[in-house]
Amino acid sequence: MNDYDITLGPLFDGLEKMDLAEVKKVSDHPWFNRTLCAVNQSLVRLGVFEGEFHWHVHEEEDELFFVVDGRLEIEIEGRDPIVLLPQQGVMVPRGVRHRPLAPDGATVLMVESSSIVPTGDAED
Repeated sequence: MNDYDITLGPLFDGLEKMDLAEVKKVSDHPWFNRTLCAVNQSLVRLGVFEGEFHWHVHEEEDELFFVVDGRLEIEIEGRDPIVLLPQQGVMVPRGVRHRPLAPDGATVLMVESSSIVPTGDAED
């Protein structure tokens, strides 16, 4: 298993102000994410990434990546990578094997179903 710092419980409740700069300070791990809040049956997460994640798939859930700062590449099995710059995003549909990469670091908002396993249903 790869080493990541992932916390699933929401940091904020309704009507609580969120400060992304403060959340980014909660870990010095090169690849971490925190669940900011729950919105209906979805979770909004902040990822601070440097390096690469492993290849994985979410069989039952779609996953949205939206770059706040930095550069994120999403490698997709059988396709050219998708390169995202600040204020750009992509939704990876369920069942699509993918691998996020942030060679120079990126801060990313993710929106996912509350049932998702962040590390994926299958991995290498």
